[in-house]
Amino acid sequence: MSGSASPDNDFVLAIHGGAGTILRSKMTPEREAAYHAGLQRALEAGRAVLAEGGAALDAVTAAVMALENEPLFNAGRGAVYTSAGKQEMDAAVMDGRDRAAGAVAGVCGPRNPILAARAVMEKSDHVFLIGESALAFCRAQGLDFAEPDYFFTQQRWDALQETLAMRKSGADDQDESRKHGTVGAVAKDRHGNLAAATSTGGMTAKMPGRVGDSPVIGAGTWADNETCAVSGTGHGEIFIRYAAGHEIASLMRYAGRSLEESARTVVMDMLAPAGGSGGVIAVGRDGSVSLPFNCSGMYRGYVRGDNVLRTAIYDEPFRETR
Repeated sequence: MSGSASPDNDFVLAIHGGAGTILRSKMTPEREAAYHAGLQRALEAGRAVLAEGGAALDAVTAAVMALENEPLFNAGRGAVYTSAGKQEMDAAVMDGRDRAAGAVAGVCGPRNPILAARAVMEKSDHVFLIGESALAFCRAQGLDFAEPDYFFTQQRWDALQETLAMRKSGADDQDESRKHGTVGAVAKDRHGNLAAATSTGGMTAKMPGRVGDSPVIGAGTWADNETCAVSGTGHGEIFIRYAAGHEIASLMRYAGRSLEESARTVVMDMLAPAGGSGGVIAVGRDGSVSLPFNCSGMYRGYVRGDNVLRTAIYDEPFRETR
C-alpha cells in the first residue's frame, strides 16, 4: 500500500502492531475486532497530538504508549517471554529534525519502555542503555514502573510453554506470530518534521540477552527529515544485517527513488530472500506512506488530516473509521 503525498501543512501518522499475524484460519471475528480496536486507539492517541499542531516525536510516543498498554501486542504489557521465563523489552525513538535518538534493551519494569528510550535521548549524553544500568537510569528519571504481574498475560506464557515443548520434540515452529512481534509508529507533523518509535518484547523463547532490530538505530528504527521515518517488525537479525531502515532512506537520498519503491525494494527484494520475514511502516518527507510486508500479515494503520482511521491486518482493503 502506498499513500499519495499530503499537503505541506497536513500531518500523517502510521502505526504497526507487528508482522507475522495470527493465521487467518485461526482468527476469530471477536479477536479480529479487538485488534482493529487496539490499532484505532493508538491512531487516535497520535492523531490527537498532530491535530493540535503537536510534534511528530510526541505523536509517535503517544501512539506507541497506547500499543504498549494493549496486552494483544508484543510490547510493554503484552511482551513475550525468553526461554528462561523472563521478559526483556527493547525500545527506541528517533527525531528526524536532528537525528537525536534514544534506545533501551533488555529491560522489564518501566510501564512504557518507549518512555525509557525517550528519556535516554533527552536526559542523557548517550543513545543506547541496556539491562540493569538502563533500569537504574529510568528510576533516577522518575519513570513509572510496574510490578511483574502487570506484564503477565496467559497467552504469552502459554506460547512460551508450547514453543519450548516443540523445541524439545524437534518440531519446526511455523507460527510467525511467535517468531516476531513489535509495535511502532512513524509520523510527519504539520511543521514538516518526521519521527519514529518502536517497542517490542522480542521473540518468544528467545535466548536471554538477545536484542533484535527494534532498538537498533538504522535497522528497526530510523527518522531523518530529508528522507523518511521507518519502523520495522520482523526477523530482527536480518533487519540488523541489512540495516533495513537506513537502507530505505539511502535509496531515497542517493538513488532518488520514491518512498514506496524504496520500502518495497528493501522488504521484498533484500530482506525476504535473506529470510527476513516481516515488514515496515514508513512516512516520507512529502507525507507519502508505505506499509509493505512479505509475510502472512501485519497489524497496521494510518491517519491523515481527514481524521479517517484506516486499519488492516491481512492483504485486504483498509477498514475506515471516522
